Amino acid sequence: MSFITVGQENSATVDIHYEDHGQGPPVVLIHGYPLTGNSWEKQERMLLENGYRVITYDRRGFGKSSQPTTGYDYDTFASDLDIVLDTLQLTGVVLVGFSMGSGEVTRYLSKYGTDRVRKAVLMATIPPFLLKTDDNPEGVDGSVFDQMRTMARTDRPAFLKSFLDNFYNMDMYGGNLVSEPAWRDGFHQAISMSPYAAVACIDTWLTDFRADLPAITVPTLVVHGDADRILPYEHTAKRLPGMIPDMNLVTIEGGPHAICWTHADQVNRALLDFIKS
Repeated sequence: MSFITVGQENSATVDIHYEDHGQGPPVVLIHGYPLTGNSWEKQERMLLENGYRVITYDRRGFGKSSQPTTGYDYDTFASDLDIVLDTLQLTGVVLVGFSMGSGEVTRYLSKYGTDRVRKAVLMATIPPFLLKTDDNPEGVDGSVFDQMRTMARTDRPAFLKSFLDNFYNMDMYGGNLVSEPAWRDGFHQAISMSPYAAVACIDTWLTDFRADLPAITVPTLVVHGDADRILPYEHTAKRLPGMIPDMNLVTIEGGPHAICWTHADQVNRALLDFIKS
């Protein structure tokens, strides 16, 4: 297995597990909560078949990466991404972030610029700002996240089960677009996450990205399902037009949060057309 060291916690290094496959222009895929880099399998296969080099990695606290109790904030996540890109000496990159990963892409471009990046893709996006405040009335009430923190602390496996049911909209798509084995694979990825990260990452979802978005000066594609129960469309993607200078929004009708799995054909078509254009 391949690892890149991004930090230190006490006596142990913080190492990021990554996969690097194929030849051609590089595409970096950054996963969402509570999954791992393996969640990109339908996109990775498509990109490899179309002549792209595909890099995936597990965020700190997830999958095969180290599970520290530090660094669960978007400045650190963006720094981890920067170290990955620098270590692999990647240029001309298309950065693709799903859910939490869309925050990494946004903060990275705001903080580190676009020298290495030619295009960006935000899927099931967390920006611009999820928390409802006086100056952000379009956000989600904070009590929702308080309840999630309590559930994650009290019974993490039960919380993740409930989260994934809404992740896939299982009452709508279970048994057709999402098989039971596919759901179990998602749960296996989720339960491998650090128990500390399972709670700590909830706070990161409340990051205010509104000041970061104008710094995204590369062409940007946003893909979001209008039936997303995790990051509801009206609170997230629907608000982005006008906030990112060069942006195209693709709305997946009936798409849950897990559009990369349930609506992979539509997602892959939009992704490939955008990368090629």
